[in-house]
Amino acid sequence: MKLPIGKFPLRIVVVAICAMAFVVLIFATNLGTITGTSIFNPRSCSRKQPMTNEASTVEENKEKRNIAAIDEVFVDEDKMDFEPGEECRIEEGEWVLNTSAEAFYSAESCPYLDEQVSCLRNGRPDAEYLHWEWKLAECNLPRFSAATLLNKLRGKRLMFTGDSLQRQQWQSLVCMIESNIPSDKKSMKRRRSLSVFKAEDYNATIEFYWAPFLVQSNSDEPIITNTKNRIVRVDSISKHAQYWLGADIIVFNSYVWWMDGHRMKSLWGSFANGEEGYEELDAVLAYRMAIKTWANWIDSNLNRSKTRIFFTTASPTHMKSADWSHENGIRCYNETRPVTTKGYWGSGSDRRMMDVVSSIVGRMKVPVTFINITQLSEYRKDGHVSIYGEVREKELEDEKLDPKIYLDCIHWCLPGVPDTWNQIFYAHL
Repeated sequence: MKLPIGKFPLRIVVVAICAMAFVVLIFATNLGTITGTSIFNPRSCSRKQPMTNEASTVEENKEKRNIAAIDEVFVDEDKMDFEPGEECRIEEGEWVLNTSAEAFYSAESCPYLDEQVSCLRNGRPDAEYLHWEWKLAECNLPRFSAATLLNKLRGKRLMFTGDSLQRQQWQSLVCMIESNIPSDKKSMKRRRSLSVFKAEDYNATIEFYWAPFLVQSNSDEPIITNTKNRIVRVDSISKHAQYWLGADIIVFNSYVWWMDGHRMKSLWGSFANGEEGYEELDAVLAYRMAIKTWANWIDSNLNRSKTRIFFTTASPTHMKSADWSHENGIRCYNETRPVTTKGYWGSGSDRRMMDVVSSIVGRMKVPVTFINITQLSEYRKDGHVSIYGEVREKELEDEKLDPKIYLDCIHWCLPGVPDTWNQIFYAHL
C-alpha cells in the first residue's frame, strides 16, 4: 500500500521528533559546558542591535565600576558593613601587621608634607610602623578611595580646625587624595592661621584653620611657648568662628593644649583692657566652659541641614614608658611596635576631658559625629615622631643626640597613624 505524499505514520513521526530533541539536548549541554551557561537557566531577553564600539566601551566601563565597587570593602563574611553604633564600635579592634600594604603616599610623592613629620626622610631606620592596619572586631571599614571622596566633596568646603594634631589629620587627608588630581588642577595656599588646598575640577577645598583652644587665646598667633603665660578667653569664639561660616563639613578638635599640667589662666570679656583679671582654673573646668561656648555658637549659627559637624577625640601622648611596663625606657624613644594589651589606656589620655565633650555634645541641637581615634591610637606608642622631627643624620651617626631633649611623643609620623583617622572619617562620610 502506498502512502500519500506528505503523510507519515504517527509512530515514525514521534520517533523522529524524539531523536531530534535528543540531538538538540546533547548539543546544548556541550555548549553550556563551554560557555558556562545553561538553557535551563532562562533569562528574559530583548531584541538588540549589534553593539557598536561606543556601546562596548560603556559596557566595559560599567563592568570596571562594578568590580571597583566590590573592591571598595574588605570582605569578611562574618562581619557586617560599617555602621556606627553599639554593634560596630571603632574602639573595638586590633592592629594587624600587613607587610604587603603600601602607604597612601610618601614624603617624596606628596609635596605638601611638613618636614617635621617626615620621619623616614629624617632618618628613621625602621618602617614597620607603616604597615599596621586597624581591623574592627565586629564590622568592616570600607577601603579608602580618593576618587570617591573627591566626588563626595564636589562643590564643597571641608575644613579642619583645631591644634597641630588636627593639622596633621588635614595634611594626611590632602596627601591621601592629591595624587588623583593633575598638577595643574590643584593648588595650596598656606598661611599662619588658614591654609587652603583646592581641587579645581571638583570646585572643592580642604582647609585647615588654626584654633588650638577653639576659643580665643593670647597664644593663637604668635604662639607663646611658655605655657604658664597663656591666657584663654573662655567666652569668646567669634574671631575664629567667622572662618567656619559657609563650610559644608567641619572637623574640630581641641585637647593637647589643655594638658600642659598647669591651671589654666582664664579670662572673661575683652582683651582690650589688657590681660589682667584672669582666674586660674582647673583645666577640666576651663575646658568645659570653652566647649560650651563652642557648642552654643554651633547651635546658634550653623544649619544642621547644610553643615555636617565632626569632632576628633583626643590624640593620646606617650610620655611615660612605665605605662606600657617599659620601666627603663625614655618615653616613646626606640619604640617600634604597638602595645598589644587589649584595652590599654595610658596616662596620656584624660577621660575627664573626653567626658566633657561627650556630655555637652549630647545636649546640642546640631548633631555632631565623633571620629573616635583615642583607643586605637593609644596602642601606637611606635607611631610618634620621636627624635625624627628633622634631619639629624650626623648627630645620629655620632651618637650625640640626646633623646630627652629632642623627643616628640605628641605628634605622629606621616604617613602613619593619622591616615587611619582619615579612613574612619571617610567611612562616616
